[in-house]
Amino acid sequence: MFNFVVWIDKLVKKTLTAFCGIFLLMMVIFAVYNIVMRYVFENPPVWGDLLTVLSNIWLVFIALALTVRDRDHIALDLIYSWLPVKFAFLVQQFWTLVIFCLGVVMIIYGIEAVNTMGGKYWEMWHFEWEDGWFAFKPNYMPKKYAIAIVPISGVLVCVGAIASIIEDSFKLKLGTYSQASEVDFEIDASPEK
Repeated sequence: MFNFVVWIDKLVKKTLTAFCGIFLLMMVIFAVYNIVMRYVFENPPVWGDLLTVLSNIWLVFIALALTVRDRDHIALDLIYSWLPVKFAFLVQQFWTLVIFCLGVVMIIYGIEAVNTMGGKYWEMWHFEWEDGWFAFKPNYMPKKYAIAIVPISGVLVCVGAIASIIEDSFKLKLGTYSQASEVDFEIDASPEK
């Protein structure tokens, strides 16, 4: 059972990393296309800047969930290294709980924002679920589609925080817990020949 949970955790991390890569690639493609169309052909698309910005926003919010899970968020790692292991564990778990609460706020107010968001992007086409199929809708994509990442990211932040707390608790119980400030790679200290 434990191996299955670890496998799911790695799969989710790889999936979110892939989405970040896709959004980064989309951001670059949209920006380059927009620049070429503006300065070479003098006919920029009306949707170019908007898609670049939306790709950036979705990238940042998905990356937030990844940083929470990997404990790469802003932390006082230097202080952790000065504290006894058990006290450092408690401080780190406190901050992870604070981040979990941030995720809950993102879920609550993100859902409210999505439900109450008015307006449409006149330059954007979109698809809607209609009569059991995705129907193409020319122009006027609702703005709520763009901010739907806020509650989605909130759920991912909460799941990442819970997973980090559980993982750290198991490591502390097994005696293998170490502060998040430690480096994940090994340095070859062997002398050069």
